[in-house]
Amino acid sequence: MDEKTAHETPDFMDAWARLQRASTAVLDRVETQLKADGFPPLSWYDVLLELRRGPEKVLRPIEIEKRVLLAQYNVSRLIDRLAAAGLVEKQAAPDDGRGKVICLTSKGTDLLDKMWPAYEAAVRREFSDYLSQEDAADLLRILGKVLPK
Repeated sequence: MDEKTAHETPDFMDAWARLQRASTAVLDRVETQLKADGFPPLSWYDVLLELRRGPEKVLRPIEIEKRVLLAQYNVSRLIDRLAAAGLVEKQAAPDDGRGKVICLTSKGTDLLDKMWPAYEAAVRREFSDYLSQEDAADLLRILGKVLPK
């Protein structure tokens, strides 16, 4: 598709704008529900989950930055808050004395396990309840074109 055609077709820009608005709105509502349930922000869950998925529940800060949707300076501050809460530990990287790795603690694992039911229920209520199985498959297919695994 040439540049002129894309600009003359409002559906592309409408789809883009709606995707952005939907993402922001759903994330805000999920975040609000987690807060109402007494849990920390969704960003905490995201970092802890990525650590759980990491080899031996350990990642370098740069790896965390690549896996979550936060700016680098936000990730550094968030890791500091998670460490202060005892949910992660900062340790010297085994292969680089100057580098650091972030380790998930048992307290962090416990928080993930406690947050999951509330998070899953909020996502279901704010997102997946609106989709059929076919809708979800179509959405995955479409988004896979934009963001392949």
